Amino acid sequence: MTESVNVKNIGLRGVTVADTKVSFIDGKKGVLIYRGYRIEDLAQNASFPEVAFLLLHGVPPDNMQLADFNEQLLEASEIPAYVYDALKHYPADARPMDVLQAGIPLLAMADPELSDDTREANIRKGIRLIARLPMLVAAWHRIRQGLPPLPAESSLSHTDNFLYQLHGIKPSDKATQVLDTCLVLHADHTFNASTFSCRQVVSTRAHIYAGVTAGIGALSGSLHGGANAQVMKMLLSLQDEKDVAAWVSKQLDKGERIMGMGHAVYKTMDPRATFLKEMALSLGKESGQRQLVSLSRQIEEAALIEFKKRGKTEIKPNVDFYSASVYHLLGIPTDLMTPIFAISRVAGWAAHIIEEKTGEAQEKPALYRPKAEYIGQYCGLMGCEFKPLEKHSSKE
Repeated sequence: MTESVNVKNIGLRGVTVADTKVSFIDGKKGVLIYRGYRIEDLAQNASFPEVAFLLLHGVPPDNMQLADFNEQLLEASEIPAYVYDALKHYPADARPMDVLQAGIPLLAMADPELSDDTREANIRKGIRLIARLPMLVAAWHRIRQGLPPLPAESSLSHTDNFLYQLHGIKPSDKATQVLDTCLVLHADHTFNASTFSCRQVVSTRAHIYAGVTAGIGALSGSLHGGANAQVMKMLLSLQDEKDVAAWVSKQLDKGERIMGMGHAVYKTMDPRATFLKEMALSLGKESGQRQLVSLSRQIEEAALIEFKKRGKTEIKPNVDFYSASVYHLLGIPTDLMTPIFAISRVAGWAAHIIEEKTGEAQEKPALYRPKAEYIGQYCGLMGCEFKPLEKHSSKE
């Protein structure tokens, strides 16, 4: 019989619920590792398809494997026509994350291997999801503008194609390089809320699409993936603010959060935030749009001073703080910032789902079934007496 451990009302923080070989975090030292490789090394030297291959297969690809993987992504990117037809019937003001979440089950219906739960089949399904999520996001953005979705171009890379399908023009090398690095940085982050949602769902033996649908639902929340959009809204609302330091102080005095500051795991600088800050500064300088980045730096500096005064030196910028500026400078609308997160994180979700299903990192997969302590009305083991409503004749 499994020993019962009381860990209620802590959001499972610090509770180890499974083994994993996919990624590792040392929050005190600011370390993030995918399959043994540090995020700094991957961000500087690997493309997103290389990282997606690494997450799915456990080892980096060689040149031939990478070329084959890129070909698989291109071939898998075509979306069934009925999915586009469905998107055209959605309200034009529907939230992109809701559209994305609704679109995954539509893709599942057309997958010929939906019922095949082998590792090999799930890797192929993972590749289809990695290929098609960007297509869904870009297609929805064009459809809501009254424009037709664009097919993938065989001459373009995975990241190039997304920007092309989103904006209708081929992107600059700089834009592609920056977004590809962003996708690398966001690809996985151990048992965060969305990844745990994926794993919990597929522990019931639900298929990979059901798990990813749950992950997208979790990612949509403002305390998880939706935080980058909240950072953007904060920046836009403060463009005319004359005293940023005073605003930060007032926010903290009221018990409000500074969006993009602080992390549930990292007690030092989020290693991903360092890259995003550098990219924001570079994009701002090259585009001549320095105001937003300058405002971000002012908020960061003021917040760090205020946190130090209040004895909270562990609160620093997280991955969302500068990703908002980066995406904005790439011409990405605020409500698409969280979907961009999803088109990257689906690589990690797929890797974790496969691990959960195959038991790769543990003796065997186990159905997640936590307990809750009942604190509601109690009338003893016999239960409370339920009094039927008095019945009245319809003729009265």
